[in-house]
This record gives sequence, structure tokens and C-alpha cells, in this order.
Amino acid sequence: MKKRAPSPHLLRDLRDLTPARVALGLAGASLPTEALLKFTLDHARARDAVHATFDVPAMMRGLGELGLQVLSVSSRARNRRDYLKRPDLGRMLDPDSQGLLASRAGGSCDLAIVVGDGLSPAAVNAHAVELLRSLMPRLAAEKIEIGHAVIASGARVALGDEIGAILCARMVVVLIGERPGLSAADSLGIYLTFAPRLGLTDEKRNCVSNVHGAGLGYDEAASRTAWLIREGLARQLTGVALKDESGSRMPRGIAANSSQHDKSET
Repeated sequence: MKKRAPSPHLLRDLRDLTPARVALGLAGASLPTEALLKFTLDHARARDAVHATFDVPAMMRGLGELGLQVLSVSSRARNRRDYLKRPDLGRMLDPDSQGLLASRAGGSCDLAIVVGDGLSPAAVNAHAVELLRSLMPRLAAEKIEIGHAVIASGARVALGDEIGAILCARMVVVLIGERPGLSAADSLGIYLTFAPRLGLTDEKRNCVSNVHGAGLGYDEAASRTAWLIREGLARQLTGVALKDESGSRMPRGIAANSSQHDKSET
């Protein structure tokens, strides 16, 4: 029995539901020119995002305007080449940063926030401050104070474990650029770890991911993150034992909440 080709309107509906590359068509044995050019452009954007400069001064200003006292630290990755070739170096603080944090640690605190460049500094530059702007009032409503705020260059997610341990934080929340894909080069991830310490693995963390213009909006991401912080502190755990039951149903995108993001897209 001969298979029928899917109708054009079904393929159009499918394309409207996902940024994935589906039903691109053919030009002979290859892709149509428009699809090939779009793929090449998205690939270039992903590469540019990985190698973008982490704007630490702007990040410090932005967090300072939110009322946070900020420290700047670095991993043992000396440059971007080291960072990409040696992921282990991005998980360890350099000696100067260890000393700086130890000198500012003081007593224990409930929460430390770490903003790291990760695999997409472009994502952090674009979204970290606005995400925190939405998150902080929710934490204040739960009477959860941010004990320390740290900007980390050359950071992998696990760098937050060492930072949180030195600062004696009950929980560390890491905002970091996620690995760019061909549909989103500026996706921000939020990783939460209770009782941070060296040697933890990923099953001890919760993650709120895909914060970007076509993904999770600031309000919804902040609501989910605040719920996980509150419940993680109350239950004294994060990771596979803590399921996100925040029940958020706010389909608002970043573009609806940030005129600056709109400007960057034009």
C-alpha cells in the first residue's frame, strides 16, 4: 500500500509547534538554499555564543543595582581554550579566588548566588540580571536572604560547590550559560545544590533550564527557582529527591517582560 505524503497544513502546524528542523524540503538530493543558509547562520551564532566575552564589569554593575554586594572570582581555566579543553579546570577555583572567598566568608548563610559564564557567556550577559530581578522579590517574600553573590569567570556548574562550601552556604544557586544549540544560542540554566561541597555529582542538583527568548520566561523561571529554594532549604535536600511541584502555569516569554531583549533582536 502506497504511503500518503503528509498534507502541507499538517507540516506547517508541526513547524509552528517546535523550533526543531522538520519538514525542510529537498532540492534534488540536498536541502533547499534557505534551509541550508539558516542552518549555517544558527551554527555560527552558537559558535559565537561559546566564544563571547563575559562582561564582568556590566554584570557587577547590574547586580549592584539590585542591592547585592558582589565578589568576582575565577576558575583555574586561564583562558577560553583551557576552559573548553579542560572541563576539570572550570570546576576548581584558582588560589587567589579561594583566598578572597575565605576572607569574606564570615558565618554561615542560607543562600549563595553564583553567576558564571559557562558555555554561553552571551546567555548570561543577556538574562542573568533580569532573572535575578524577578527572583529576588520572591525570595524576600519567603524571608530567604542572599548571603553572598559571586560572579565566576571560566565557570562550570560544579564550581558553585566549592564556592558555596567556602562561604558556608546552606544552598548555592548557579546561574550559568548552557551549551548553545542550533535553536537557542543564549539559553540560561539555573542549578540548585543543597549543602554544597567538593565531589558532588549531578544527581544532587536541581535544574531550571532553557531560560531564553523563545523558551522559559523570567517570571516562570523565577517562580520555579524560588519554590525549589524554599523547599530545598526546608527539606534539607536537592536533586533527584526533590521534584518540582511548583505547578507554575505562566506562559509568558522573556520578550514580553524585557524591552531590552526586544531591542537586541531587531
